[in-house]
Amino acid sequence: MPIPGTPSRAELVDHLVKTRIAGEVATPRENNLSHYRQLANGNRNYWLGLELGDRWTDEQDVLAVMAERVGVNDDPEYRYGQDTIDPELTVAGLDRLAARLRKAAEDRQRVLLATGHPGGLLDVHRRTAAALREAGCEILVIPAGLQTDEGYVWQVADVAVLEHGATLWHTHSGEPMKAILTALERDGRPLPDLVVADHGWAGYAGQHGVDSVGYADCNDPGLFVAESEGTVQVAVPLDDHVVSPRHYDPMIAYLLAAAGLTEE
Repeated sequence: MPIPGTPSRAELVDHLVKTRIAGEVATPRENNLSHYRQLANGNRNYWLGLELGDRWTDEQDVLAVMAERVGVNDDPEYRYGQDTIDPELTVAGLDRLAARLRKAAEDRQRVLLATGHPGGLLDVHRRTAAALREAGCEILVIPAGLQTDEGYVWQVADVAVLEHGATLWHTHSGEPMKAILTALERDGRPLPDLVVADHGWAGYAGQHGVDSVGYADCNDPGLFVAESEGTVQVAVPLDDHVVSPRHYDPMIAYLLAAAGLTEE
């Protein structure tokens, strides 16, 4: 369902719902609640590179944040069935993200882009990188030879990713971002002024004190909890793996236009 040019806000909201990037998304309620419980129980696989301590040990507190910032159903007794992302909250998040990208462009900042969800979001980040470079930003080149227990930390189309077995790897871990920032500090290179990412890439960067913005699904509460605490500056709610990556094209066109960026 292509939208020629840059969509209006209303057109984008309609598109997000039709493609299930927002609205009634594919993620079932029981999966959402399970992930909220895992975060509250201290399972670090769900902390997305963050250090949450004992501040979020009640899953109802996590649900409240997700209802406010994502638009999932706020009824704790609603335990099975379809869950939702409010498309108006998605667009509001894109507007906040656009403001931070605009600042990066105006100040010619160093930016690192990364994804733990390359099947869905790689091209979203690639196009953002290209527009920021066109505006005069430095797109940070990561140190060579980095790896974690899961695989190698590579950079593809200006986007840091995890590679395993000649395949780009889906990961929630913050370890790949830790490997990059640790190597930059070891080599005496400056850290990025801004990280644009998702999953643990965004969470660890924010925890490390780097300005961090990005995208998160309704079953990944860590970044929204971090946004509520100010550790992550912006978390845009969306389904991060819909049936076609091309469905994100109108969203990225809206984002770059709102940021005052043009593509090459």
